Amino acid sequence: MDRIKIGLVVAEFNRDITYMMEVLAKEHAEILGAEVTEVIRVPGVFDTPIAIKKILKKGGVDAVATIGCVIEGDTEHDEVVAQHAARKIMDLGLEYDTPVTLGISGPGMGRIAAHQRVDYAKRAIEAAVKLVRRLREYDEQKG
Repeated sequence: MDRIKIGLVVAEFNRDITYMMEVLAKEHAEILGAEVTEVIRVPGVFDTPIAIKKILKKGGVDAVATIGCVIEGDTEHDEVVAQHAARKIMDLGLEYDTPVTLGISGPGMGRIAAHQRVDYAKRAIEAAVKLVRRLREYDEQKG
């Protein structure tokens, strides 16, 4: 089976956290026998959909994993950002018939919780790899 190629979109807002997430994502891809072949860093989680779309339009990847961290503030801004980004990320996967996974922690968490959730990046990579493999298996079975 071909090595799975993954695009990675990383939000730079809260970079102290998303940097660790990016490193973990790349390491976990290698452990799973996949490879991160494209990386686009964007200012924040809200900006991820356009970068995801750019990677999907270019082609050459089997999946895209999205990495970010939305920390709670004094308003409901964190909820709006996370909900709208998640919805558009899901829509892009369906539009391009390519797995796009969500490794964005939050909303509703503080900085300590965000540091405790850096493993969301690994989960996004694992979901991408599993979904690509299972979709390939399905396609092979259906011939």
